[in-house]
Amino acid sequence: MTPLKILLVDDESLARSRLRTLLADCQTPPAVVAAEAADGVEALRALRQQAFDAVLLDIHMPGTDGMALARTLAGLARPPAIVFVTAYSEHAVQAFELEALDYLTKPVRLARLQQALQKVERHTQSAFALQPENADNPEKAEDVLIIQDRGRTERLPLAEVLYFKAELKYITVRTLRRSYILDGSLNELEARHAGRFMRIHRNALIARRAVRALEKHFDPEEGEGWAVRLNGIDELLAVSRRQLGAVRDAIAG
Repeated sequence: MTPLKILLVDDESLARSRLRTLLADCQTPPAVVAAEAADGVEALRALRQQAFDAVLLDIHMPGTDGMALARTLAGLARPPAIVFVTAYSEHAVQAFELEALDYLTKPVRLARLQQALQKVERHTQSAFALQPENADNPEKAEDVLIIQDRGRTERLPLAEVLYFKAELKYITVRTLRRSYILDGSLNELEARHAGRFMRIHRNALIARRAVRALEKHFDPEEGEGWAVRLNGIDELLAVSRRQLGAVRDAIAG
């Protein structure tokens, strides 16, 4: 099994040393520290030099903090998975809004770190599976999702997907028949499948072909607003004010 390539980003050398020791003990999956950085500038320099499967990222650092660095990484063509490692639990909600794969609080336990690495491994496998498998294969790999479900691996055609919705640590993938859970990033899915799916909210992408109606909707948290109704399901999905015009254009078109 090829070890996961990890970039450690923390301004405290002792914190990086502890993570190195824990990562050396991880077996399922194995991981290797390919580079370290004490701040955002060093991290970006390392990312320009090589690709990483994941970045273990502290939040409070001098200069560019971890949140700002995560926003920058999201703009990369193939961003590494982000796993925040911090002493401050109050940033968890913001971290998942940035589509971090996991959020670990210091002191990090080995079992908890291994759980995070398992998410990284599934995320990496899914991203790899969405790349063209070879030039002679008539079935385009970008036309399917690889779903890992309770020890079972399933190829799910993108044509069956009605929406993707980010919910804390995972993405819900909804089809007519059922829902699946996927590790990954909405930003990555949007960039890869912009022709099929459109953003309607910071936490949701919908299949363009599935849009049935745009209607007034009252949300208990956000108040009066708009929502889309998709073909085949009763569930309404909230539309942000920012995306309202694009959804109207999609329906009109």
